[in-house]
Amino acid sequence: MSQARTEEAPAQGPVVPTGTYRLQIQPAFTFDEAAEQARYLVDLGVSHAYLSPVLQPAPGSTHGYDVVDHERFNEEAGGSAGFERLSRTLSSHGLRLVVDVVPNHMTTPTPAWLNRQWWDLLRRGRESEFAHWFDVDWDAEDGHVLMPVLGGPLDAAIAAGELEVSRGGRPAGDEAVLRYFDHELPLRPGTEGLDLPDLVAAQHYRLCDWREGATRLNYRRFFDVTSLVAVKVEDKSVFEATHRLLLEAFRANLLDGFRIDHPDGLADPAGYLADLADATDGAWVVVEKILEGHEELPRYWRCAGTTGYDTLQRVGGVFVDPRGEEPLTELLARLVGRREDVTDLALEAKQQVVESVQAAEVNRLMRLVARVLPGHDQGSLRRAVGALLVAMDRYRAYLGPGGPEDEREEREQEQVLADAQARALRLVPEADHLSVHLVTELARGGRLPEASADSGDARLEFVVRFQQTCGPVMAKGIEDTTFYRYARLISLNEVGGDPAEVGTAPDELHHFAARQLAAWPATMTTLSTHDTKRSEDVRARLAVLSELPEQWSSWLAQGRDLTAPHRGAGLDASTEYLLWQTAVGAWPLDEERLQAYATKAVREAKRHTSWTDPDESYEGQVATFVRALTTDPAVRAHLQAWAERTQRAWRANVLGQKLLQLLMPGVPDVYQGTELVDLSLVDPDNRRAVDYDARRRRLARLDDGNLPADLDDEKLLVTSRALRLRREHPQWFTGAGAIYSAVATSDEHALAFARGDEDGPQVVAVLTRLSEDLAVQGGWLEGFVELPPGHWQDLLTGRAVVAAQGRPGNVRLSDLLADLPVALLLRGDGSPRDEETGGDDNT
Repeated sequence: MSQARTEEAPAQGPVVPTGTYRLQIQPAFTFDEAAEQARYLVDLGVSHAYLSPVLQPAPGSTHGYDVVDHERFNEEAGGSAGFERLSRTLSSHGLRLVVDVVPNHMTTPTPAWLNRQWWDLLRRGRESEFAHWFDVDWDAEDGHVLMPVLGGPLDAAIAAGELEVSRGGRPAGDEAVLRYFDHELPLRPGTEGLDLPDLVAAQHYRLCDWREGATRLNYRRFFDVTSLVAVKVEDKSVFEATHRLLLEAFRANLLDGFRIDHPDGLADPAGYLADLADATDGAWVVVEKILEGHEELPRYWRCAGTTGYDTLQRVGGVFVDPRGEEPLTELLARLVGRREDVTDLALEAKQQVVESVQAAEVNRLMRLVARVLPGHDQGSLRRAVGALLVAMDRYRAYLGPGGPEDEREEREQEQVLADAQARALRLVPEADHLSVHLVTELARGGRLPEASADSGDARLEFVVRFQQTCGPVMAKGIEDTTFYRYARLISLNEVGGDPAEVGTAPDELHHFAARQLAAWPATMTTLSTHDTKRSEDVRARLAVLSELPEQWSSWLAQGRDLTAPHRGAGLDASTEYLLWQTAVGAWPLDEERLQAYATKAVREAKRHTSWTDPDESYEGQVATFVRALTTDPAVRAHLQAWAERTQRAWRANVLGQKLLQLLMPGVPDVYQGTELVDLSLVDPDNRRAVDYDARRRRLARLDDGNLPADLDDEKLLVTSRALRLRREHPQWFTGAGAIYSAVATSDEHALAFARGDEDGPQVVAVLTRLSEDLAVQGGWLEGFVELPPGHWQDLLTGRAVVAAQGRPGNVRLSDLLADLPVALLLRGDGSPRDEETGGDDNT
């Protein structure tokens, strides 16, 4: 049995969690309410509470990523006193804190004075002491910052009396401000007495129709969210100011580590992580880096790893049957009237994003291109820039400032651009090929003899800004567009996932796990986050479709017959199929939840309606169909019948993927509430309140020795026993000598692996996969698992197991998994690990 192990003690910091529990801090769930869960979190088995952003957000924020003030803890959640009480309460229970950090952006709130730095920039323009905080292209608007907040043209707003000078501002409303409905904007000193048209023209900001912002916006933003303005943390003074409060809390021993939001938006991700590591003496830090395909985290980044989307894809893929790919592809083709290729759909969506959603960002790139290559056809160069952005197959490359110092890694990053160039050449006419070559060379920071002699700064800026634009094109084009258009098997349409890849082979999973243990032993692992398109258990149920494509096709046809009277002529088949799968995956769910999801899904798809241009007629047809899915008695009975038909396979998937995630290399995170079966959809559905009292009662019953009463209990049992084991024996999982090794089974429906240390395997996890196939065959697991010799005990059932040395296939799976489709085996005390175990009992 080959083993992977950590080669040396990890250097990620003094405290590595054994398990984290994500809590969404908001006005409805404050620091004090989080503190009330301390005893439960201890009993569950985690070592750290992991909080969503804790700094002061916009009023009423339910997520915290819209920070307005880095100098205050969220006052609606309890402020500094509440945060400190939470930390002290957790510490008194032996728990610690990890917090989410948002270095890339702040919000431009309404009213603007809520953000002191932004307010001062609007008042004083380039002369503001905070002008260096924000990524503004001042020259694009002749020294002004664009404010696209109007509902129509500026002249019309003035004529209609919608703009007025009144008293307002922070904090007591005692200064003259320019007011537009709920918006309050500061006045440039000395302009208070001007006539309104002249006063508006004299400000350091330019007001315009919000639609104009799509092309004219001259500050960098988070993706396409104009209300989130980018912050330049590459400036040391900005880093220090925006991180001072959190670093003080770290040094005061109030928290142990950090999760970094959207590092790819930063000018220099590696430099930022180095600054944070220096400031914390190497605290445990994980980054929300979305890795595509076989992409690996840059080895020179000073962090513990990612937030776990790479693990999520492999774990989920193990429970998807690749044999279902072709029949599911054919089913989709019959429904939509053509055979769809997700790669083509992604290219189409990314092109749409480049041309419209990210038009302002492309315009900013083109202003740099014009400075570097003023004598070349700017139209051709624009097409080349767009093609190269579309052709990038990942969130960004890492070249220029903060790029790799190692020549091999630098060549790898340059190859990313070279591959994108090859794809880009296929997207443009031959007449634009020279422009593609020029833009690619510019993006890699290479020599350009054609460049203007005084364009050095523009060339360096283009290298960084192009990379910063790749991420929004990927995210908006694929995750937020293609994933809502392509519905072959929507459980694969997940952050960092590839719907073209149907299933993960066990050997591939073991290889990935061994690589993680060797390179990133303290990375985070996850199955659900605040950003996942659907929860782990919704994906687990949908994975069963890959095992039953023919039965699914027949069931769907019957369902479509039942809903025919409710299907409008304009409802496209892709949307309908997306909604059928969503209803099946999250069943039972009410109309309100599915209506909210459906509205978001069709607007994100951008085919018939959108957030910026909603089509009430189309959305009305969608709403009618959703109402039928959730309220028609015959349709509800049909949905319930499918849920019952696939219950056994779903149970195996729910428990199997949870055990796998909790025990494989890395630090497992449990998103709030998902220790029980969770059927949440995309945000904000996944931020609903969690019933912790019910969870405490369930866990207490299990700890009293009661058998699980339902799948909720079973999942809680798996979660608590695995987390407690990790907390009691961290050396087997993230220690310097921790090992991971595949354990052989004779049945493709079983997967097993071992964890341990220098003394050998101490824990073996066994789980069931693709179990619906077994039900079709009319049987259950008949093979064997080759456990390391010795005495073992299943922590889930209490069953004792003896594995004899040298006996082929030494433990029957049907005996081991008689009660649950998973087993968590701990080596028994006092059993010799290297001596043959006698006797005939092999169960």
